[in-house]
Amino acid sequence: MTRGFLLGKFMPPHAGHQLLGETAQALVDELTILVCWLPDDPIPGPLRLAWMRELFPRARVIGHDAVVPQAPGDHPDFWAIWRGIVRAAHPEPIDLVFASEPYGARLAAEVGARFRPVDPGREAAATSATAIRADPWGQWASLPPPVRGHYARTICLHGPESTGKSTLSHRLAAHFETVLMPEYGRTWCERFGTDLVMADLVAIAETHDAMTLSLKRRCNRRLIVDTDPLMTAVWADMLFGTRDPWFDRWDAPADLYLLLDLDLPWIDDGTRLFGTAAARARFFALSRAELERRGVRWALVGGTGEARFANALAAIAAAGLA
Repeated sequence: MTRGFLLGKFMPPHAGHQLLGETAQALVDELTILVCWLPDDPIPGPLRLAWMRELFPRARVIGHDAVVPQAPGDHPDFWAIWRGIVRAAHPEPIDLVFASEPYGARLAAEVGARFRPVDPGREAAATSATAIRADPWGQWASLPPPVRGHYARTICLHGPESTGKSTLSHRLAAHFETVLMPEYGRTWCERFGTDLVMADLVAIAETHDAMTLSLKRRCNRRLIVDTDPLMTAVWADMLFGTRDPWFDRWDAPADLYLLLDLDLPWIDDGTRLFGTAAARARFFALSRAELERRGVRWALVGGTGEARFANALAAIAAAGLA
């Protein structure tokens, strides 16, 4: 039985950490990973612990949140303190300590293990957690899917029927070379019809939200979203004059909402219900009121043809998401 050990802050985990952990896992029978954090770290420790457990499900991944010295110069008993931390986390004998930093050699000696350096020159995985925190989008290729979901930003198309949300969302996804979360309400109505009850709207919103969370881990920096539960809540207001409490409990809004203006004609496509001028005006007013009530960032986008697309891009740039 060969036992391996490695530790770090993993703030956040990146390609270098994946290389380190996967190399260690291939060389030992049991691997323990200690995720360390302090209360004022810029990325919460429990989140990093969850990421590492997802990335290394076969390893024993445990957390350490005590406030302890972080460098040998911080305390005269630095190595004795950390020897005790490692022994508490891994009471069994350790055969191999893995690290890409020079401290690994001393740590291995402290716990009676052999040191195995992994890519100390950053030649195989040329990135660092510091560089990622400074510019996560610039280091996107080095982020594993769980971390991408944390740094991805969502741009949501919002507004009444027949305002060009689907057309614009496809164009934006192509422009930013990313993926699109399509309007799940349309999928539902095409499959089950438009004779909706409140439970249908909750199911639509729940499924749309779950798919969005999945796609954030796979997108290219930005995820374009064709409506979200805020829009489904407005549908509830339009259809029933009330909404299920689920909608007000939902708290994962997009980073930017593009509210599309009513300057396009209403077209009946078989799933749309509110085509009169009065109904469209009320739908638009409720859509805008929902954004204002939630206090989210939003921009009104109008214009026809290329102007509508250009205005959407300008709004995205103004929000710092271009």
